[in-house]
Amino acid sequence: MSSLADTFYHRAMALIASAREKNTPILRTLAPLIGRSLAGGGMLHVFGSGHSDVIAREIIGRAGGLVCVNGIIDPTGGFIENLVGYGTALAGRYDRQHQLLPGETVIVISNSGKNSSPIEVALYAKQKGLNVVGLCSAAMSATAATVHPGGQRLHEIADQVLDNLGVPGDTIIDTGGGLMSGPTSTLVSAMLLNLLMLEVMEWMKTNGHPLPVLRSQNLPGAIEHNRVVGDAYQHRLSRQLA
Repeated sequence: MSSLADTFYHRAMALIASAREKNTPILRTLAPLIGRSLAGGGMLHVFGSGHSDVIAREIIGRAGGLVCVNGIIDPTGGFIENLVGYGTALAGRYDRQHQLLPGETVIVISNSGKNSSPIEVALYAKQKGLNVVGLCSAAMSATAATVHPGGQRLHEIADQVLDNLGVPGDTIIDTGGGLMSGPTSTLVSAMLLNLLMLEVMEWMKTNGHPLPVLRSQNLPGAIEHNRVVGDAYQHRLSRQLA
C-alpha cells in the first residue's frame, strides 16, 4: 500500500505533465507577445495575493531568471485581499512608482479566481492597455462565486488563461475522515511560470535579442554581471540589485 506521500508524489507528477500538455499552446502564444515587449525595453509584471504571492516570487529576481520581471507586492500578504478597492489602490501605487505601460504583460495569480484584489489588479492593467494573463485553477474559477461587486472572475477578465488543473479546494490527498491535504497549486503553477520564461527566452534568442538573465550571486563575477544586465531596468525595478 502506497504512503500518503508516495500517492501525492505520483499524482502531482502526473498533474504537472498534464498541465504542461494542456497549456503548451498558450505558453507558445505568450512567448512572442512577451518577448517582443521585453526586447523593446518593456517589463513583465506579476501579482499574486495571499499564498499566490509565493508563486509570483518564483520568477522575480531569481538566479536563471530574466531581470526585467517585477512584482506587484501586497504588503499585507493578502490579509485584506477582499477589501473592495484595495487591489485598485495597490496597482495604482505600483503604476506611479514603476509604471504599467501599454503593450506590456501582467500575470495575475489567483487559484480560485474569485478574490477582489487579483480581479482589481487585472482590471486596472487592462484599462492601462496591458495584456493580462490569469494563472488559476480553471475548475475552481469557473465554479466559485466572485466576491467582487463587478461580478467577474479572473478567467473572465484575462486575455489568456494558464490553468494549473487544480481541483476545488486545491488538495488531492484524503488523509482520512474527509480531511484533505496535498495542495498542488504552488508546484504546478511554478512549473508553468518557468516553462513560460524559457519559452520567452527561446523566442528572444531565436530572434536575435540578448537575454538579460540573472546569475546566482554565489557564482564568481555574478554580482557584476547582474548589475550590467539590470542597469537598463533599474529605474523600474521594485528591488535593488546587489
